[in-house]
Amino acid sequence: MLLDKLRSIVGPANLLAGVDLSPYVVDGRTPEAAVFPGSLDETRAVVELAASAGVPIVPWGGGTAAAVGAPPSRPGLVLGLGRLGRLVEHEPGDLTATVQAGMTVAALQSALRARGQWLSLDPPDPGRATIGGVLAANASGPRRHLYGTARDLLIGVTVVTGDGAVVRGGGKVVKNVAGYDLPKLFVGSHGTLGVIVEATLKLRPVADVERLVAVRFDRVKDAGAAARAVMGSDLVPTALDLLDGEAARAMAEAGERGRPPGALLAVGFDGLAEQVDWQCGELGRVTGPLGGSRVVTLPGAAWDALGSAAPRAVDPPAAVVRLVVMPAQVADVMEQAAGAARARGLVAAVSAHAGVGVLTAALGTQGAPEPATVAAVLQEWRAMARAGGGHATLESAPLAVKAQVPAWDDPGAAGRIMKAIKAQLDPRGILNPGRFVAGI
Repeated sequence: MLLDKLRSIVGPANLLAGVDLSPYVVDGRTPEAAVFPGSLDETRAVVELAASAGVPIVPWGGGTAAAVGAPPSRPGLVLGLGRLGRLVEHEPGDLTATVQAGMTVAALQSALRARGQWLSLDPPDPGRATIGGVLAANASGPRRHLYGTARDLLIGVTVVTGDGAVVRGGGKVVKNVAGYDLPKLFVGSHGTLGVIVEATLKLRPVADVERLVAVRFDRVKDAGAAARAVMGSDLVPTALDLLDGEAARAMAEAGERGRPPGALLAVGFDGLAEQVDWQCGELGRVTGPLGGSRVVTLPGAAWDALGSAAPRAVDPPAAVVRLVVMPAQVADVMEQAAGAARARGLVAAVSAHAGVGVLTAALGTQGAPEPATVAAVLQEWRAMARAGGGHATLESAPLAVKAQVPAWDDPGAAGRIMKAIKAQLDPRGILNPGRFVAGI
């Protein structure tokens, strides 16, 4: 029996079944079991056993991106990486760290900051998000404006592929130019190409001072113009986020007080104290003529609140969509998205990493709207992104809505390439089958 064999690999205490599986239900689908290996060898053995039995596997870190994608096509195994949560190696002189995939972002940052360094990634919910999950989802936060995403920080990876093979790519030093950049293939693959077990990442020294400030505006349009002005100035912000009025209201608990604004521009700076002071002052001079209020400093907790402001503003959201557009179009798309929701009697909250053109739009409801109404708004949002040369991803929604709105955009010709790569690394199609782009 499969479960008995799994217990023999990981130990009885590290396999869950029955009612204990409730935290791992995705889109109404309950897995057959959840198994938690404690080493690379155990991970390989679990995958190999599942592959031989033709049983699907869902790699699981903290579950923060579990709702992303199409519903699971059939029950299978959740492969949890929670026991693989160790900082394997930290080389302060090389500014690198090797970490197991199940370590949370918060735990890693705490360990690194004790030695004056940090990983320049700030995904939502860092206390739950794991390194492996962040890489698999290519998750990021406000600081991506200056520091980039997981693809920019990953230099080495150890992965178990769908046939149980252990693949190591990259290295443990920043200057690594030999061969193909295999590690980046797994970033953003949502667990469909392999189970990430270990990663080596580039680090940065902790800045002397870091500050998040906010400027209020009466209109989203004015805040958008201010964001573009900041990008064209001598300022070097670490974050440049734009929030509409609904999302801005969700920042009140994080320290942004006063009358509800029409829009909020949140800007981060780090460096020497004198540099940060100058940049905050210059921000006021850049945004003031465009309708901005005085620059207000937000507390440190506002960093985490910023990345999840839109969904929290309409909690619980009926749906959450990530839209990618050109940075110059951010404010226009935000206003259009809110207008499309209002036209159907719904409310939207939208925030954006304005400098890189990534928006999070959350749809709120009063009562229980028809799934067709929610789906119609989401389809309009997707059309807005496509009209600007971008795309949209449905990050969460009820099953009745997912049945009408695909989670992913059509990848076009790239879909054939992705399927070919999937066939090479997961020949039996057991890793998160059917949940990602092009049904892979």
